[in-house]
Amino acid sequence: MKRITVFCASSFGTEKIYEEQATALGKTLAEQNIELVYGGANVGLMGAVADGALSAGGKVIGVLPNFLRSKEIAHLGLTELILVESMHERKTKMNDLCDGVIALPGGFGTLEELFEMLTWAQLGLHKKPIAVLNVNGFYDSLMELLKTMTSKGLLKEVNREMLLVSDSIDDLLHQMRNYTPPIVGKWIEKDKT
Repeated sequence: MKRITVFCASSFGTEKIYEEQATALGKTLAEQNIELVYGGANVGLMGAVADGALSAGGKVIGVLPNFLRSKEIAHLGLTELILVESMHERKTKMNDLCDGVIALPGGFGTLEELFEMLTWAQLGLHKKPIAVLNVNGFYDSLMELLKTMTSKGLLKEVNREMLLVSDSIDDLLHQMRNYTPPIVGKWIEKDKT
């Protein structure tokens, strides 16, 4: 893995450990010569992960929609800042640039980005590892919801298992390096006419 995209909050949240783990993730990526791709902002967990990578000499690529740049949240110390026109273009660019994805704690935006990447993987549009760093049990409830989706027949077990989970950065990166995408496709098939 040469580049990992990190999705996370533009705020710090209520627990200091979120910021600490965001910074630690950035540093670990840099120390392992993995470039960071992220949303380009200098605020919240987004700023912390970027600063962590930069403090360890890492390369950091930010992808920021123009309308957010005008709000003066662009991180000015990045290796590269790519400006795009829309949130959708941002996700597409971040996907194009990376070899895998990690989600840190976040809100609606983080979940939307995470689930779009999972959906693309489920549809076979990419075969990249997708992971959540489950800081202090932040994603425990989400994991339970995914189990419910599976038990109710709305999500295949093989697709649920695409999401890698750990509370340890090193373990998560190990899982990502050893990820094998499922060979079972989504049930949608072309008509055989």
